[in-house]
Amino acid sequence: MIYVGIDVAKDKHDCFAMNSDGEILIEKLTITNNSDGFETLYNSLISFSTSLDNIKVGLEATGHYSDNILNFLNKNGFNTYLINPLQTNLYVKGQSLRKTKTDKLDAHIIATMLISDNLKPYIPVSYHITELKSLTRHRFRLVKENSKFKTSLVRLVDIVFPEFPKIVSSVAQKSSLALLYELPNAKKIAECNLTHLTHLLSDSSYKHFGKDKAIEIRELARKSIGLNSDSISFELKQTISIIQFLQNQIDELDKRIKEILLEMDTPILSIPGISFKLAGTIIAEIGDISRFDSPAKLLAFAGLDPSIYQSGKFFSTHSVMVKRGSKYLRFALINAARMVCMNDATFNNFKDKKLSEGKHYRVTLGHVAKKLVRVIFYLLKTNNKYEASKVA
Repeated sequence: MIYVGIDVAKDKHDCFAMNSDGEILIEKLTITNNSDGFETLYNSLISFSTSLDNIKVGLEATGHYSDNILNFLNKNGFNTYLINPLQTNLYVKGQSLRKTKTDKLDAHIIATMLISDNLKPYIPVSYHITELKSLTRHRFRLVKENSKFKTSLVRLVDIVFPEFPKIVSSVAQKSSLALLYELPNAKKIAECNLTHLTHLLSDSSYKHFGKDKAIEIRELARKSIGLNSDSISFELKQTISIIQFLQNQIDELDKRIKEILLEMDTPILSIPGISFKLAGTIIAEIGDISRFDSPAKLLAFAGLDPSIYQSGKFFSTHSVMVKRGSKYLRFALINAARMVCMNDATFNNFKDKKLSEGKHYRVTLGHVAKKLVRVIFYLLKTNNKYEASKVA
C-alpha cells in the first residue's frame, strides 16, 4: 500500500509518499495548483502502482484551497481522505515537543496518519448537496454583511431623526427604508406635502400605513432635534441602497435554495418550524448522513456536545459546549430548535421541562438542539417523515 500526504496551499501543493514498509517514495514533490501540476502528481503516483486501490491520498480540509485538487483526485479514482486540521495539529504535538512546522513536514505527517490512524475515506457528496452548501454559506455571509449595514442605518437615523425608531417597529422595514431614502432627514420629512407622504407610506407598506401615520411622522419630524446634514443624509441614502441590494440578493438565493430542496424532497422539511432556509443549511453541512454512525457523532460534528473534564477524584459538573465543527450547522440547529419549540408541542414541552429545572434559556436551547439532532439523524437514515408521537 502507498500512502500519500499533500499539504495544500493557494498556489502550490507539497506532496510526500511512502509505502507500508516505511520506504520513502517521494520525499518532496511540489506541484503548481493548475492542470500541469495535477498531471505531474497523477503520473508520479501511478508510476508506483498501476492499481489505484493500492494508493491512499490524504490532505487537510483547508477550506476552498483543497476543493480543486480533491475533485481531481476523486475523478481519477484515487482513495482520498480529508483530514481535519485539528487532528493533524494534535497528532504533531503527540509526536514531538518541538515547535516545528514546514510544508514538507505537514505532508509527511499526513501520510503517516494514513498508516496509523483509523481514518474514514472521503465520500463525494451529491450535486444537490454541493449546490446547497455553496448557496447557504453565501447566504450566511450576505446576511452577516447586511446586519452590519443595518447597524449603521440605526446609527445614522439616531443622528438625523432620533425620534423615528420609537414610532415604527423597525427602521429597517420596507416602509421605513422607502421613506428615509426619499426624505433622509427630519427637516425634509417636516417639509414634505402630506398627500405625497401618505402615498409614500401607503405604497411601501402595502397600505398598512395611511394618513394618520403620515401625520404622526410629520409632526414628530417638526419637533425633532435631528441634525440637518447633507453628508449624513447622503451616507444614509447610500446605506439604504446597499441594504436593499443585499436583501434582493438574499431573496434570490432563498428561491434557489427552495427549488433545490423541493427537488430533494428531504424529510427534514416535515419537522414543524424548520423553514427552507434552515433545512438548506442543515442538509448542506451534514452532507451524506452515512458518514455518521450515531447521533452522538453528528452532535460532535456540529460542536454541540458537552466538554468533559476529569482529573483524579475531580469530575467537573459544569460542562460547556465544545463549539468545534461546523459553525454554520451549529447556528442553524440552535435557530431551528427555537422555531421548532414554537411550532411543535413535544419539543415545547421538553423546553419547558428544562426551564423548570432551573436551566438558562440558552442552555435549554442547547438541549433542544441536541434532541433535534437525534430526530434529524433518524429521519435522514430512514427517509421517514416527522411524527411527533414517535419522539421520546
